[in-house]
Order: sequence, then C-alpha cells, then structure tokens
Amino acid sequence: MEKHSSTHERFIETANSGKILANKCKNCGKIMLETMYYCSQCSRSNFEFIEFPGVGTVVTHTIQSVAPEGFDDVKSYAWVVFKLKDAPISASGFLPGIKTPADLPIGSTVRVKGYDAKHGLTLEKLEKQAD
Repeated sequence: MEKHSSTHERFIETANSGKILANKCKNCGKIMLETMYYCSQCSRSNFEFIEFPGVGTVVTHTIQSVAPEGFDDVKSYAWVVFKLKDAPISASGFLPGIKTPADLPIGSTVRVKGYDAKHGLTLEKLEKQAD
C-alpha cells in the first residue's frame, strides 16, 4: 500500500474501497475506530491499522426528510449507526434517499460506498443480507 500523509487520508482511501479502517491496540488487542487516540481499555496509544469489510446492520438512524441548507443535493437522508459484520465495532455514515423509517428498517443491511468530502462516510442499502 502506498505511503499516506495522514491517517485521515488512509481512512478515506479505505472507505473508497468499501472498507472501514480501525485501530488495534498493540498492548491489549482492543479494536476501535481509527479516530481513537488512546486505547479505551489500557490507555496506551500504540496501534496497528486493520481493515474490516464495510458491511453491517443498522442499529439506529436519524432521518432528515427535508434536507437543510447546504444539503439540497440529496433532498432527504439518514445518518446511520451500523454494527459491522464480523467486527466488534460500530460506525456511522450518511445514506441519501431515505425519507421515512419504512425506507430503512432497523436491522437493514448497509455497505460502505465511499467517502465524500461534503457528506463523509457514505453508505448504500443492500436489498438482501450480504454474506
């Protein structure tokens, strides 16, 4: 993998390949999102990067059915918290086109689509459970 000038750039590149970048504490093995600077278990800051497939189950969401100023490009969207499949962490992301809770039932499967400079981590809803 090419050299990155920042962890944020690596996070973006990983998201654009449909994955989530996480940190694994080299001291105790705790896995956390890459945004953590200190291990929540042992308080050390010696990590190694690991990647997880960006597929997960919706655990909660907030729906914005009338987009605020600056988000007119999407009309409506959900900010989604999802539990990553086969990983001990959850992440959150932006899912355009969601207008009502019926559009995105809790338990739905979503996948990381990429990273957008305006909206951050972007998701897409999968119609079937991904294996």
